[in-house]
Amino acid sequence: MSEDEISIEGNLFDEPEGFFKPAPESHFSTYKRKVPHADPAEITMKLVGSSPLWGHLLWNAGIFTADYLDKNAAELVRGKRVLELGAASALPSLICAINGALRVMATDYPDPDLLSHIEYSFEELERKMNGALSEYCVRGYIWGQDLGELVHGDGERELGEDDKFDLIILSDLVFNHSEHHKLLSTCRKGLKKDGRCLVVFSPHRPHLLQEDLRFFETAKEYEFKPEKIDLVTWTPMFEEDEETVEIRSRVYSFFLIPQWD
Repeated sequence: MSEDEISIEGNLFDEPEGFFKPAPESHFSTYKRKVPHADPAEITMKLVGSSPLWGHLLWNAGIFTADYLDKNAAELVRGKRVLELGAASALPSLICAINGALRVMATDYPDPDLLSHIEYSFEELERKMNGALSEYCVRGYIWGQDLGELVHGDGERELGEDDKFDLIILSDLVFNHSEHHKLLSTCRKGLKKDGRCLVVFSPHRPHLLQEDLRFFETAKEYEFKPEKIDLVTWTPMFEEDEETVEIRSRVYSFFLIPQWD
């Protein structure tokens, strides 16, 4: 056999033992509610083992959003139609469903595994509450696409004002800089003129903080008025260089208030 020839004997295409690592398994995360006399006191979520969409973690922004909605449920949630974009763990949606929302729609990228985990969390919470949960649904949705299909299952039907949402939740989404216009287009088309968007995020890439904040300037192009709620400092999600820890510890929160008639 010459040096240029390759023998195919001996199972050449078999991968060496241990070549492929098993995919990370699903796991659970538990959120403890902060409001007095909360029932249930805890919410457990089933999360995917890994996700290129970062849906495998319960983020600080999601916890802050849940805390805020739980404390302000009477104003923001009760009797309201709620849409969450990029739900991942769907903790804010779960909080809305136990706080008397009229209807909760939790959406994320149409990945069956991701969506099935969100559905599992809702079903387990519903069992825990003996069925005393708001009407809810879990849907796959790509930002910027038609909302008639999402709400009605019919892309030919436009949303009337009564079909739109009182509250749209964007928790830890603004790091997707290329998607800002799509997110805001969905919010503009889907929000009632007397509703509001709740936007919460942490700067995961400190050197791009200004690009994160540019989202709120872009929001003005869609007739939204940004209104800052709070800026808190929490323990950052990851141990990284000390030079950026102060920025990565931040959790920003804003409302987007419609300015159209």
